[in-house]
Amino acid sequence: MPALLGPDTPFPPLNRALASPAGLLAVGADLSVARLRDAYSHGIFPWFLEGEPILWWSPDPRMVLFTDRFAPSHSLRKKLRQVDRDARYEIRVDTACAEVMRACAAPRDGMQPATWISPAMQAAYLAWHQDGGVHSIETWIDGELAGGLYGVSIGQAFFGESMFTRVPDASKIALAYLVRFLSLHGVRMIDCQQDTRHLTSLGGGTISRSEFESKLVESIGMPGVPWHPGRILADGRLIPLSCAAPAQAGNAAANAAAPAAASYGVDQ
Repeated sequence: MPALLGPDTPFPPLNRALASPAGLLAVGADLSVARLRDAYSHGIFPWFLEGEPILWWSPDPRMVLFTDRFAPSHSLRKKLRQVDRDARYEIRVDTACAEVMRACAAPRDGMQPATWISPAMQAAYLAWHQDGGVHSIETWIDGELAGGLYGVSIGQAFFGESMFTRVPDASKIALAYLVRFLSLHGVRMIDCQQDTRHLTSLGGGTISRSEFESKLVESIGMPGVPWHPGRILADGRLIPLSCAAPAQAGNAAANAAAPAAASYGVDQ
C-alpha cells in the first residue's frame, strides 16, 4: 500500500515506492508550494487524473538528460544554426508561463487532452511560478508563441514537466536553448521522470532511483540558477527583453563560447 498523507505527514523514504503500479509512493496531502517544493527536493512528483486523489511518484529507473550528452539530430543542428542567426526567432524565459501550461494541457494530434495537467495542477504550478520555482522556456517566431516547455528549478537541479509545439521543432528549440542556459550555470542534469523514445532520441537515458537520489541531494544543495524574464542568446546567456542584442551578436558570442554550447540542436 502507498503511504497515506495528511496535511503534515512527511513523505516516506523513496525505497517504499511500489513495484506495481511502478513508482507509486504516496496518496493524499495537497498541492501547496511548500508541499511541492518538499516533494521535488526528494525526487518525488505528483501525477494523477482529474477527479482522483493526489498520487505521488518516484519511478525506478528514472529518465534523465545530462546536459553534456544532449544529442540533437543532424536536421535539428541545422535548424538551430538557422535559429541562432534569424531575428524572427526569440527564445524567451518566463514571459508566458500560463499560456505554456495551457498549451501543454491541450489535445494534440487528435488525442485526448493531457488531463493530468488539470486546472488544479496548473493553478498549483503557477503559484510556484509566482514564488520563483517554476519556469517556462518559450520559442517565439515573428512575435507568436510557437512552442515551449515548463519545469521546476531547485538549486542546480531542473525538473522538466511538459512540452508542446505549434510549429515543427519549436519545443526542441526551446529545450536546446534551455540546455545551453543550464550548462552555462553548471547544471548537469535535467530530470525527465519517465522513459520515452522522444527523449532517448535527444540523448536522454535512465539511471537507478538510488543514483538519481544521490545526484539530486548534491544538486539541490548548490546555489540556484539566476532566472529572470528575458531571452536566451545562442551562447546560453539570459538577457532582459529590453536589451537590444541582435541575433547576429548572439551568434557570434555562441561561436566563441564553450564547445558544448555549439553542439546543441533539436528536431521534432
